[in-house]
Amino acid sequence: MSRQLVFVVFPDFQLLDVTGPIAAFEMANRAEPGAYELVLTSRTGGAVASSSGVTLLTLPFARVLDADTVIAAGGEGVIEATTCTEILAFIRDLGQKARRVASVCSGAYLLASAGLLSGRKATTHWRRSADFRRRFPDVDLDADRIHVNDEKLWTSAGISAGIDLSLALIADDLGEKVARQVARQLVVYYRRPGGQSQYSALLEMGMQDGRFASLLDYIRGNLDKALTVGDLAEQACMSPRHFARCFTAEIGTTPARAVERLRVEAASAALESGNGSVQLVARECGFTDVERMRRAFIRLKGIPPSAVKRHFR
Repeated sequence: MSRQLVFVVFPDFQLLDVTGPIAAFEMANRAEPGAYELVLTSRTGGAVASSSGVTLLTLPFARVLDADTVIAAGGEGVIEATTCTEILAFIRDLGQKARRVASVCSGAYLLASAGLLSGRKATTHWRRSADFRRRFPDVDLDADRIHVNDEKLWTSAGISAGIDLSLALIADDLGEKVARQVARQLVVYYRRPGGQSQYSALLEMGMQDGRFASLLDYIRGNLDKALTVGDLAEQACMSPRHFARCFTAEIGTTPARAVERLRVEAASAALESGNGSVQLVARECGFTDVERMRRAFIRLKGIPPSAVKRHFR
């Protein structure tokens, strides 16, 4: 029996939010014929233009009565789409009947606006994380994840993370073996190493006009120091509690997680360039020992530092 996957689109949606997952499910159908039926829908049906100008043909909401999985796309038009009561009602009503509800990138705005993410864990594109938190404070947002599963709700991060999400859904439906076959066919990681890949760009772009831009530069230049919350609060001329709250709200992660991520990035770059042993890199990047660096690499990149060094040797 085919599982009907319903993709919800709107004017100025992101094309890859839809076509990336569709390609993954197409490959799954080759491995397991008839596993999925793919349906595109929009408020009025017909041709809907993506932000690139490329259009996709869709069915109107009125012709889509049920679904195994509802998948909301994201894109430039998502904020305007959240003001459309018909779109939100469709996602809410169909989502309540469906076995699963998912979003790609900023499609999480649609799920949250429809009330489906209240009190739930979710993720979205890192660049929208601060705005998302302001709009939906009742959602437990983890901007440091490629995709998040909370019971029947699945959300994913940046555009390409829609493929990671699709592979996870395929594994959930058809098993690990089929999901691996699909990943090999698409020439992508089955389980991508690392947290949300765009997240380092957030710290590098560094909220360049934000109040913590100079502090992030200080962290990058002093990774060999302890860099406790108290140390960073002193640099920012704030109390530790107020600093931790403000930093998390603006950067989208806690000070400790930001420091750890920058340490892992610096260590990874050093290992890739062959600059020193794992032990030396761990010491220079502020890890107290190699084991602590190994655990951080596993948590954030999915592989140990030794594997990075071997790969780039």
